Amino acid sequence: MYGMCESMTDARRVFDHMPSRDMDTWHLMIKGYADNALGDEGLELFEQMKNFGLESNEQTFLLVLSACASADAIDEGFIHFESMKNDYGITPRMEHYLVLIDVLGKSGHINEAKEYIEKLPFEPTLEIWEALRNYARIHGDVDLEDQTEELVTALDPSKADPKKTPTPTSKKYTLISMLEGKNRISEVRNPTLYKDDEKLKAFKNLKAQSYVPDTRFVLHDIDQEAKEQALLYHSEHLAIAYGLISTQARTPQDYQKPACMW
Repeated sequence: MYGMCESMTDARRVFDHMPSRDMDTWHLMIKGYADNALGDEGLELFEQMKNFGLESNEQTFLLVLSACASADAIDEGFIHFESMKNDYGITPRMEHYLVLIDVLGKSGHINEAKEYIEKLPFEPTLEIWEALRNYARIHGDVDLEDQTEELVTALDPSKADPKKTPTPTSKKYTLISMLEGKNRISEVRNPTLYKDDEKLKAFKNLKAQSYVPDTRFVLHDIDQEAKEQALLYHSEHLAIAYGLISTQARTPQDYQKPACMW
């Protein structure tokens, strides 16, 4: 529970005071560290687990590799992968190869990830190409994203990126969002968009104060000014603007989305 709430200090305190710990307990702690960008702590805990004489299994190494991805520990990730095969006699599953791609992709080594995929001892699956496509998008490699998009679509047309095929529902003014505030969670459709626009116009004035928008991850083939406009009206930015005008001053804001916010 604490790990899901990003409170690993509390989770570790409970873990340390447990009278006994089974394999699942160790796994949950390592996973919590990996999920909360504390991969180094997860790897340290794995070493402690080995010192207690617990035998690692397939699940253990999935979590250890996830911790390596969280810690940008590329070399250590491949060391653990080879150790899993050679020292523990564990045959890697597809999930292990996918997490290795995470190890490379999260740290920005997407060309190395592509080379690794091309050398796999089996035909790369849809999931593998999807993972590489997503990392290419995150790190702004438009050419690689387009290449992998073609491979993904060829394997399963239903997996085509909907952003590549604009639909009427993609317009800004069809926005639907979830807002949590005042002890309730509510669905908001087209929430005070004109006020949002006024707040966003105020953000524009930051440029006059030497603020330079970071347009590296705007992947559309448009000029610099258009990229800055795209950033300004990005849906997550609208969510931030709405949060600011919907709550009292200095109220903490928590925005969650399973992808990076530009």
